[in-house]
Amino acid sequence: MTTKSLDFRRDVFNITVLVAGLGYFVDIYDLILFSIVRVKSLKDLGVPDADMLNVGVRLLNMQMTGMLLGGIFWGVLGDKVGRISVLFGSILMYSLANIANGFVTDVDTYAWIRLVAGVGLAGELGAAITLVSEQLPKESRGIGTSVVAGIGVSGALLAATIGKNFSWQFSYFLGGALGLALLVLRLKMLESGMFAEMRGNKNVRRGDVFMILTNLERFGRYLDCVLIGIPLWFVIGILVTFSPEICKELGATGPVSAGDGVFWAYTGLVIGDLASGLVSQWLRSRKAALLIFQLATALFIGVFLVSTGKSPEYYYGLCFLLGCSVGYWAMFVTVAAEQFGTNLRATVTTTVPNFVRGSLVLLTTLFVWLKGNIGVIQSAATVGTVCIIISLFALKRIKESFGRDLNWNER
Repeated sequence: MTTKSLDFRRDVFNITVLVAGLGYFVDIYDLILFSIVRVKSLKDLGVPDADMLNVGVRLLNMQMTGMLLGGIFWGVLGDKVGRISVLFGSILMYSLANIANGFVTDVDTYAWIRLVAGVGLAGELGAAITLVSEQLPKESRGIGTSVVAGIGVSGALLAATIGKNFSWQFSYFLGGALGLALLVLRLKMLESGMFAEMRGNKNVRRGDVFMILTNLERFGRYLDCVLIGIPLWFVIGILVTFSPEICKELGATGPVSAGDGVFWAYTGLVIGDLASGLVSQWLRSRKAALLIFQLATALFIGVFLVSTGKSPEYYYGLCFLLGCSVGYWAMFVTVAAEQFGTNLRATVTTTVPNFVRGSLVLLTTLFVWLKGNIGVIQSAATVGTVCIIISLFALKRIKESFGRDLNWNER
């Protein structure tokens, strides 16, 4: 099947894809908002400029730790109770947490609420991709999941615009309100037919993480899915989030704004997410499409870190190109969904992206430690190189999954 033969109204632009995309839109808005309002909010809370980076890393790590915990919780729940239940519960939790964030008056409270928000944010993408993957025809699900991600990551553009032009408190309130409003649309979504069929079979173990941990082949399959996505969050979580500090070390001719960096990176991500689905469809291969985007990511990381003495606009342009290159986010999560059976699919698809996000805790810890020994630029280069090498090795190991039938269970 080619992209020309698709019935886009049936295969792509249906209610499940559009509402899943809008849910991911709110998820990304709330997820990335801290990166945008980090400096503004911490200044209001009295954090000195000298401590801005370290306190920012601490809060970001709390959010990502919450996503690690939430990924496991929501993933198991998605296989045991249903994909729709996760979509309702997760958006309710992170919406209320982000409203609460608008009321914080000290760093400790800020950090703990980011942890709770992280738990809630962990459920959205995996449940959405699982549901869409199971409901769309197998030949077109790559495009459908890319549309979900394309709609979703544009939430960062709204977050960047709101965060730049309004108070950080209002920015959090708006994110919470958008999430609560979306709950109404979620009432129109139907549960996956594959899950309903599987739930009726009492002999199938659902959402059992020990099936992954106690089987070497299955665990290796799972680990490879995680490692493929590591460079994405190195780019977003370190290069873009801390672009003000990194570009200052590079000798930028003017101050670089994290909010503007995020805006341009996520503009690129919208394009990249849509392009990765089309490239995969055109090549009829997930692995070939992922390899193209991984190599582009390696190239632009290198260009970014050797570009000294450039204007802020130049660095924003590189943030855009980096965003395009890491636009295989939806494709990588789709691949995770396609590697596992229906009884573990939500567990895998929800935990994999959150372990990738959670890996940022290790990456930022390594980045900060190396920074004190070899400097900011060399530290970023070292961590980025390790991420790329690991992801390429993992990609080599996974099986091609384009067009695979997903109606099967792990035994």
